[in-house]
Amino acid sequence: MKKLFLTLVCLCGAMMVSAQTLENMQWFNEPESWSVKNGRLEMDVTPQSDYWRISHYGFTVDDAPCLYTLRGGEFEVKVKISGDYKVRFDQTGLMLRIDKENYIKAGIEFVDGKYNISCVVTHHTSDWSVITLDKPIGHIWIKAVRRLDAVEIFYSFDDKNYTMLRNCHLADNTPVMVGMMAACPDGKGFEALNKI
Repeated sequence: MKKLFLTLVCLCGAMMVSAQTLENMQWFNEPESWSVKNGRLEMDVTPQSDYWRISHYGFTVDDAPCLYTLRGGEFEVKVKISGDYKVRFDQTGLMLRIDKENYIKAGIEFVDGKYNISCVVTHHTSDWSVITLDKPIGHIWIKAVRRLDAVEIFYSFDDKNYTMLRNCHLADNTPVMVGMMAACPDGKGFEALNKI
């Protein structure tokens, strides 16, 4: 069983998410086993779980765990991710979700023996973009900035210099589930840790 260490730091407009605690967040697809201790979320990621809709593979899944809070309007959210990925498509990262047909997930995904910075944008059907990394990394930050009807997704290896990964549509004037997700489409699950 591998361990993933995640830090979720959210900075949102008038409502600072830094005041958000894991205890006040809600589950979507609550995993069988999880706990919050000293500001850390520990969970066993549900085996054979993912978020994907239709395109390329021809199937739809919407069953991976996501711990979230609701946000409206404009905001920024940042997640620090590290882990020991081993099974194809093991992934963890940031989720921005309106409903089962409209969401963005971005983070690290393990594919073909390599770490990939990954972003899936779903508007009825999913698309997937990746940047394959030359070597495993100790950690990475993923940041999303929501402005009006768009979200910019950035990544950083040092939490200082951010590079844009995607700019995509996400309906404005709509509450968004914002939080940490993890999925294990091909494996038997793994343990993930998250600290605010």
